[in-house]
Amino acid sequence: MIRIAIFGFGAVGRGVAEVLIEKRDLLNGLIGDYRVVAVTDSKGGIIDENGVDLRRAIEIKKGNGRLPEGVTTLDVIESVDFDVCVEATVTNIETGEPGLTHIRECLRRGIDVVTSNKGPLVVAYKELVRLAEKNDAKLMFEATVGGAMPIIKLVRNDLAGNEIYSIKGILNGTCNYILSRMEKERLTYEQILAEAKELGIAEADPTYDVEGIDAAAKLVILANSLMGMDVKFDDVERVGITNITPNAFEIAMEKGYTIRLIAEVDRVEEILRVSPRLIPIQHPLAIGGTLNAALIKTDTAGDIVVVGRGAGSKETASAIISDLVELFRCRGL
Repeated sequence: MIRIAIFGFGAVGRGVAEVLIEKRDLLNGLIGDYRVVAVTDSKGGIIDENGVDLRRAIEIKKGNGRLPEGVTTLDVIESVDFDVCVEATVTNIETGEPGLTHIRECLRRGIDVVTSNKGPLVVAYKELVRLAEKNDAKLMFEATVGGAMPIIKLVRNDLAGNEIYSIKGILNGTCNYILSRMEKERLTYEQILAEAKELGIAEADPTYDVEGIDAAAKLVILANSLMGMDVKFDDVERVGITNITPNAFEIAMEKGYTIRLIAEVDRVEEILRVSPRLIPIQHPLAIGGTLNAALIKTDTAGDIVVVGRGAGSKETASAIISDLVELFRCRGL
C-alpha cells in the first residue's frame, strides 16, 4: 500500500486528488494500491491513516476556501507515516518557502517527493539533490516545467547518453496566448491581457508571467537539472512582453516572422535569457494559444521538439501523476 500526502490543496493539489479518484483502476494496475493519508493547505488539513475521503476534502475546500484548521503540514511530516509527498504549494522564487522547508524535511526523513513547486528548485536545487541522495529518497519535478509537456524525463530517460547543447522554448502559456492573439487580431497588449484575465488564462496580477519571471525560473531548473549547470535566477537575462505592440507584429509578419517569448539556455554560446524573439512563421516554436514547446539540441539525436499544454490544474496533475508512476516503478513497490 502506497501512502501519499498532498501539501497544497489549491488548483493543482485538487487536480491531483481528482486524477487519483478518477483513474484509480488504471493507477492500481501501474503502481499498486494507494491511499492519501493527509491533505493540507496554508490554513489547515485533514489526516486519516485509513485514507482521506478526497471527494469530501475537495467539497470542503471549494465550499470554505480552506481545509479545517488545527493541522499543519509540518505536523503531518512529523507525525504521519507516509511514503511520498506531493508538494503543490504556491511558488516563491525568492525564498522557496514554504515548499522548501516541506521538501527538505521530507527528504531528511527519506520520504520521496514529487513537486510542481518551482521555488525550492530555483533556490536550492543542488542542496535538495544532495539531500535526496544522502537519504535514499527521490526528488521528482516534471511538473515544474511545461505543465503537461514532458521534458525532464524525456531528456533524462529517452535522450540518456546524449549531450544537450541547448534548450530553447516557450515555457509560459499565458504569454504565448497573449502574443499569438496579438498576432492574429492586431489588438494591443492591454486589450488581449484583459481578455486573458476574463478567460482565466492570466492571473489578476500577471507580473510573474508577462515579465518573464515564470519562464526564467523554469529555465534555471532546466539548465541545472538537464545540463549540469549551476545558475541562479539572477543569472538570467530577462525581458518581458509588456512593450510589444501590434505594429511590431505588422513589421515581423511582412518579413515572414512572428514574435514569441523565448527562454533559451545554450552552453556553447553561454546564453541564459528570456526575451521576445523573432521566430519564422513555419518554425516549430511558432505555436499558438497556451501551448508550450521546447527545441532540444543534442549531439547524437539531433534536434528534438516537444509540444504540450503548459497550463491548467489537470495538465500539471498529469505531470505529477507521471512522476508518481515512474517513482514507484523504479522503487518496485
